[in-house]
Amino acid sequence: MSKRLCVNICGVEFKNPVIPASGTYGYGREYECLYELSRLGGISVKGTTLNPRQGNPAPRVAETPCGMLNSVGLQNGGVHRFLDYELPNLLKKDTRIIANIAGATVEECAEIASLLNPSEVDMIELNISCPNVKQGGAAFGTSCKIAGEVTAAVKKELPCKPLMVKLSPNVTDITEIARSVEAAGADAVSLINTILGMRIDIKTKRPVLKNNVGGLSGPAVFPVALRMVWQTANAVKVPVVGMGGISTWEDAVEMMMAGAAAVQVGAAIFADPYAPIKIIDGLEKYCEDNKIDNISQIVGSVEPW
Repeated sequence: MSKRLCVNICGVEFKNPVIPASGTYGYGREYECLYELSRLGGISVKGTTLNPRQGNPAPRVAETPCGMLNSVGLQNGGVHRFLDYELPNLLKKDTRIIANIAGATVEECAEIASLLNPSEVDMIELNISCPNVKQGGAAFGTSCKIAGEVTAAVKKELPCKPLMVKLSPNVTDITEIARSVEAAGADAVSLINTILGMRIDIKTKRPVLKNNVGGLSGPAVFPVALRMVWQTANAVKVPVVGMGGISTWEDAVEMMMAGAAAVQVGAAIFADPYAPIKIIDGLEKYCEDNKIDNISQIVGSVEPW
């Protein structure tokens, strides 16, 4: 792979801008038999909480036209299992490791960050779509004040790591949340997380998910994600990592033209586990065909009417 796909985010060099999104790739173990994980720019690992979580009861995944709904509920083994078992394996794969973290309180998020700070992960991605139990279950990411508070608390515990904050699209104005976390110390933002959705089985009159509602992802959300990335990239000075419905290299080019310094690929992997590799190869050829020295040259290059 040539250097034309290399990107730098918050001082971290990625060999290419394609990163499997948290919650869609596990820790990469299931994909090692298909291709070398070193081909990826990085991996945003499964959302990590302080203690192990069983997740939500099934059914918790359902197909929808051009997408899927999920209410998995952050099932994971906890931060200590990640550090002791998953991270040592990932460190052998020659790719950047982004630790996605989530907590039920500001203090819990900060504690997870403090445990990860001395580790060899390259970056922390803070999921602020989780409900803050001390605030009556309101998601951190739906309030500028709370989003800023949790970002500041986590950043304080990360003197050695860049902090990227993953934004929720379930807000009136995502740029206001982005500005709040930037002001609180975020080194980058990633967006969008899933859009809250619902389906009903008309035979049983029951929601198709046991949790009633879930996060919508897949190609159906791409135009919304693209719009939010464009708006956010024009509202903040920190790097933006774009995600939401990216399925092809053309989608990735669009997202980067909208202002994303890199992209995360999620639901597409369930349909085609080779999707990230195909996107990387497509970006390489795109740069070659268009005589682009480095993919970063297209970031924010859209020319609005």
